Amino acid sequence: MGIRKLIGTALVGLLLAVTAQATPVGEDGLHKPDWLVETFRDMRDDLEDAQAQGKRLLLMFEQRGCIYCTRMHENVYPDPEITRMLTEDFMVVQINLFGNIPVTDFDGTTMDERDMARRWGVVFTPTLVFAPETAPESGSMRDAAVMTMPGAFERGTTRLMLQWVLEKGYEGEEHFQHYVARMLQERSD
Repeated sequence: MGIRKLIGTALVGLLLAVTAQATPVGEDGLHKPDWLVETFRDMRDDLEDAQAQGKRLLLMFEQRGCIYCTRMHENVYPDPEITRMLTEDFMVVQINLFGNIPVTDFDGTTMDERDMARRWGVVFTPTLVFAPETAPESGSMRDAAVMTMPGAFERGTTRLMLQWVLEKGYEGEEHFQHYVARMLQERSD
């Protein structure tokens, strides 16, 4: 076999391997990893389901054509520890920033995804919204969320945000940025 044919065969094999590992994209143009959960998008029911599974409810806002969402799905979420947390510790519900699927808020208000995103103050993608452990007596997800992570971040920051929420860092005095600095320092010692 000639060197050109060998290189060509290797490149085709590599392309097939990369394609096989790529996160599938749904008809709505959004990435559909295995750890996403399809629900009726009723926040009270979703929160109860997450609790019953011993997980935290995480809303993942994305949109068709979002290059930062693609970057997260290709470079960040495949990290083994992040994938493990998203699978084992969180119930992740995807919401399309411009979608029309009905979403019901904690207070019973029902709107299409795009209108609910506006109500909750989500204006770009990706945005991760971490729900509280228990449903609020009144108010919306915007008021009840324990943390919102707007934008695309690297693996380390994303991993630490997931960990910080699981450790309930939002209940303490330590700001997330100080938590990140402390964790990086502990890892370097």
